[in-house]
Amino acid sequence: MKTYLGVSRLPFLLLTPACVVLGLGTAYWETGHVNWLYFALALLGALTAHISVNALNEYYDFRSGLDARTQRTPFSGGSGTLPANPAEARKALLWGLFTLAVTSAIGIYFLIVRGWALLPLGLLGVALVYAYTLWITRLPLVSLIAPGLGFGTLMVLGTDYVLTGGYHWAAFWASLTPFFLVNDLLLLNQFPDVEADRSVGRRNYPIVLGRPAAAKIYAAFLVLAYLSPLVAVALGYLPGWSLLGLLTVVLAVPTAQKALRHADDLPHLMPALGNNVLINLLTPVLMALGLWLAGSGLF
Repeated sequence: MKTYLGVSRLPFLLLTPACVVLGLGTAYWETGHVNWLYFALALLGALTAHISVNALNEYYDFRSGLDARTQRTPFSGGSGTLPANPAEARKALLWGLFTLAVTSAIGIYFLIVRGWALLPLGLLGVALVYAYTLWITRLPLVSLIAPGLGFGTLMVLGTDYVLTGGYHWAAFWASLTPFFLVNDLLLLNQFPDVEADRSVGRRNYPIVLGRPAAAKIYAAFLVLAYLSPLVAVALGYLPGWSLLGLLTVVLAVPTAQKALRHADDLPHLMPALGNNVLINLLTPVLMALGLWLAGSGLF
């Protein structure tokens, strides 16, 4: 059990409900009601997908020797579970495949009860989970946007779809904020591992362009994350209450400044990595709260 919990990276799993509740928020604003069974299944499927990508990442990073070359931080370098227990590696692989199978089974259920239009999201999600460590980490552009596709586009649109039975522009626009934020989360977390990642053939933008240039991408994505809901509200796709998510800009501005100023100074960069986590957790939850308030008709 310790191995399963370790490779699942439990503290990291908080990101999943933060993104799924944003899809819940758009669905409630659009329809005024929630099928809580469907929501629970959507959350479970999203959690098992996240656990799967974590476990497979732990397994393949251990097998490649990357774990032995990284200096772990609270935000990067893996959990350390398999280097401490090498004989447990096969369990990590099987756990990753099992949880991916659970996600797939839930997806098949929703295809039956909600329609086959959900299939493209499901197939893309399974592909992202399985291919992330083996192939995606070697393609800079794909490595940059894959996390946001998974946690933003797929989780928000997917949750909204299973709760409403269709695709809606509100969910698409809402998904752009976690799309940019989660891309930024993984991007900044790659900074401490540049040398180790390069040694096993990974190619992300901190490696290809250098940390200072990657920090500029990080800052640009932050701007887009906060600009997206403003544009959506101006165009009428989201209610004004969704702008509650903009409250985290008080964290985002100093975080971007630290990333730009200390891109190559990892000890001074660490506080930015911590703030980055808070931004990713709080922003979609605040947006979801705003959407719920707007849907309730109380304000």
